[in-house]
Amino acid sequence: MSGPLEGTAAIVTGASAGIGAATAHSLARDGAQVALAARRSGRLQELAGELEGEFGAEVAVVPTD
Repeated sequence: MSGPLEGTAAIVTGASAGIGAATAHSLARDGAQVALAARRSGRLQELAGELEGEFGAEVAVVPTD
């Protein structure tokens, strides 16, 4: 998807919920490639699927501890 952030990449920490998830949605909506980092791997996978399906975003999942 094209947008003002097309061609950029962002790393979102705490992406599994709250402000992190909202930020990931905004970045993907605006065309950025997004790397999602948080402890909850299952939720990250779920969020990645949402971003890929809704925005056609390129998403990387990085479980962290």
